[in-house]
Amino acid sequence: MDPVRNPFAPGAGSQPPQLAGRDHIIEDAETALQRVLRRRHARSQILLGLRGTGKTVLLNKIEQAAEHHNHLTSFIEAPEDNALADLLYPRIHQVLRRLSSVEAARSTAYRAMRALRAFAGAFRITMGDFSISVDPEDGTADSGNLEYDLTDLFLRVGEAARDARRGWILLIDEVQYLSEDELSALIVAIHRVSQKQLPILFFGAGLPQIAALSGNAKSYAERLFTFPTIGPLDRDAATAAIKRPIEAEGERIAKNALNLIIDRTKGYPYFLQEWGYQAWNAAKASPIKVADVEEAAKAALRRLDEGFFRVRFDRLTPKERDYVLAMAKLGAGPYRSAEVAEALGETVQALGPRRAKIIHKGMIYSPSHGDIDFTVPMFDDFLRRTVP
Repeated sequence: MDPVRNPFAPGAGSQPPQLAGRDHIIEDAETALQRVLRRRHARSQILLGLRGTGKTVLLNKIEQAAEHHNHLTSFIEAPEDNALADLLYPRIHQVLRRLSSVEAARSTAYRAMRALRAFAGAFRITMGDFSISVDPEDGTADSGNLEYDLTDLFLRVGEAARDARRGWILLIDEVQYLSEDELSALIVAIHRVSQKQLPILFFGAGLPQIAALSGNAKSYAERLFTFPTIGPLDRDAATAAIKRPIEAEGERIAKNALNLIIDRTKGYPYFLQEWGYQAWNAAKASPIKVADVEEAAKAALRRLDEGFFRVRFDRLTPKERDYVLAMAKLGAGPYRSAEVAEALGETVQALGPRRAKIIHKGMIYSPSHGDIDFTVPMFDDFLRRTVP
């Protein structure tokens, strides 16, 4: 079939043609976005899930909804080697410039700009190609303690947004890369603006361990945030994700071919998009048949092996690769840390630092005490299939 009309979008954070099975998450976000503008209690969200489950897609969808409801938005991807203060500075500067154009918020936006100037000085943030032409506000956001200063800064931004009758929505992807101090400071700041009923909300996304990390950082995190689990789609949603885009193009897919895609992908959204994309291209004519899906599977696995899987495996050191290979050889996860240690002929204690580094790189996580599993669905299959 015509590859130009192929409706599927297999890419990092790419919006799929049919965002199926996530309606309740989007509805909850829409409700919170509208409530916070009315100065009513609303809980921020942190989306939890494995790689390839569509967390970034949902964050982008929430950002669109926020803009529709008259919020200013700041989207950040938290890398492993950048400080949160450095990432926030240019985004907040941009937000305050927009708020300062509203007459009713001009004075509070000016105060917030002074607080941002003080914050930049306290954390030695490089101004880059722009600078703030105001004097810092002494005693505000300038202590050098991130927890105190970020709270001061968020309060000032919230006051300016309130006076402008706007909201500010901060969205951070890959939350697990924030340090414990940064995550704690962010939670405290969001908690304080919530108590003051200021129009600021936080939407984050990260790997499953974030809920525990948030709880460890601040005990009240579970009351401040909701933690929706973003997992594989159920069969009805997976069916809609494949069938509806095809039918929207005036084409069809045979029921047994559709079922084969769902079985092969286990309902994971990224894999559904890859298999749908390849099946469309493999089919000579409508309807897409089982033979087309079988042919597509070869191309889909090749693309996943060369990109989605390989790029993550290549980040590991040789010793770390030995560890994940030992996991994969045990079969499907989750795995007991003791079993992996036994397979490697070492003790759990001796392997602790190596395990911690692999967790920090976002390759594995601990679903429960003493257990580990891959953060990338079907990664164990990839290792058994491709690594000698």
